[in-house]
Amino acid sequence: MSALDFATFDPETVSGSNVHTMKCFLDGKWIDSAKYTDIVDPMNGEVFIKMPNVGGEELKPFIEAIDRVPKSGLHNPLKDPERYRLYGSITHQLAVELDKEEVAHFFTRCIQRVCPKSYGQAPGEGNIVKTFLQNFCGDQVRFLARGFHVPGDHTGQQSNGYRWPFGGVAIVAPFNFPLEIPVLQMMGALYMGNHVTLKCASTTAMVMEQWIRLMIKCGMPPMDANLIHCGGRNMGELIEKADVRVLQFTGSSEVAEALATVLRGKIRVEDAGFDWKILGPDVKYEDYIAWQCDQDAYAATGQKCSAESILFMHENWAKTDLLKKMEAIASERSIEDLTVGPVLSHTTEEMLGHKDKILKIPGAKVLFGGVELKGHTIPKCYGAIAPTAVFVPLKEMMKPENFGLCTTEIFGPFQVVTEYKDDELDLVLEACERMHQHLTAAVVSNDPEFLTKCLKMTVNGTTYCGLRARTTGAPQNHWFGPAGDPRGAGIGSIEAIRLVWSCHREIIEDFGPTPEGWTRPKPT
Repeated sequence: MSALDFATFDPETVSGSNVHTMKCFLDGKWIDSAKYTDIVDPMNGEVFIKMPNVGGEELKPFIEAIDRVPKSGLHNPLKDPERYRLYGSITHQLAVELDKEEVAHFFTRCIQRVCPKSYGQAPGEGNIVKTFLQNFCGDQVRFLARGFHVPGDHTGQQSNGYRWPFGGVAIVAPFNFPLEIPVLQMMGALYMGNHVTLKCASTTAMVMEQWIRLMIKCGMPPMDANLIHCGGRNMGELIEKADVRVLQFTGSSEVAEALATVLRGKIRVEDAGFDWKILGPDVKYEDYIAWQCDQDAYAATGQKCSAESILFMHENWAKTDLLKKMEAIASERSIEDLTVGPVLSHTTEEMLGHKDKILKIPGAKVLFGGVELKGHTIPKCYGAIAPTAVFVPLKEMMKPENFGLCTTEIFGPFQVVTEYKDDELDLVLEACERMHQHLTAAVVSNDPEFLTKCLKMTVNGTTYCGLRARTTGAPQNHWFGPAGDPRGAGIGSIEAIRLVWSCHREIIEDFGPTPEGWTRPKPT
């Protein structure tokens, strides 16, 4: 039997002349829709995928499926605990499949077709997923549900703390990591006993359609998860009408806030990240730092929620060739090898227009980039600009009329650079305090006092420190998520799964015996 017997198409041949028609997955069956939306190839604008656009009456069975799920979940520590072991086995089988070269290549090419990345970046998603799965094979799934016991007041009494599922949950996943983010969140939800309804970004949902086919092959009970393809408004209607116990949302902060209102707070969010990096006064490893800054800002065309959005550079670094080296590395990026490519959430005009607005600030200037890519066939609905860095003087940036503009996230190969002196570090930390998103950050220094001052005054949930610090990093071995917001979601770790996909339940046993000589006391 072929390792790819789950696949329904060949990503090498999907094109305008060989259109792939996707299906939804509901109650264990692959189904069609009355309406379809054309998805265009981000490299040339040709229609190459037809996506079901579920809406109206077609939403009803998805809503009913969520509403049928009991609040006690599909399994919990007292109900069908065998399913913890089942998912340990499923996880093992999935890891084995991803360890096969042809399967790993298949998902890499799927990712590249819908969210073009270099072959240095795209396989990273599959590698992270594989390592995550290896981490949760066998008994590791049931260890996620580990609880605790506390002795009671008398013989026969004991308090028991359990990790309990929510029941019917939903995931809205973004386009930029079409395999990694939805898989890690979906697996965590299933591990803890929830039923999942998954909605992926329309442009990249093809990847998870294939993943669910692989999960079924590896033993997932088909009734455990549904996959819906639709527009944002239709998904909003489903969320509003269905009894979604928890929604895990990754994406726009504005959309997250709207969903939080609809769900009355029953949401876990990994929203936008205007992520900062501070270069400290100790100058060392200049070539490495330049390379890491380029990777953080421009790898995957800057379409990482952890991408470096602003660089605070100590004046000691300004005296080096750091910026020239960053420019040289960025200039090596090419659309031919997809080290830079289409931006799926902004048009070229929007990004260049943002640059022009910043350039109106006194002292602002383009360090490099700031122009459209040359020789491409990327459709106008997407963006195509060269890796760009714009310098803004720190004191000008901090002015109220400029700060919002300078800290607006552009989800593409674009960053702001500024410079500070020793006595301006507090101004830099004030800027970090005034930002609204607190996802990732980096403090690049080996000076313990400098690190402590920066770290104690900031809140970003995933913060790297030291001379090798970065803003982007794979979440297979650490928590990844924002801080400073009780709705914040995590991903990748034991703690993240427990936080996002389970709640605490306390069951107090009290078996007696009744106290010797007991008589009914007077009411108090």
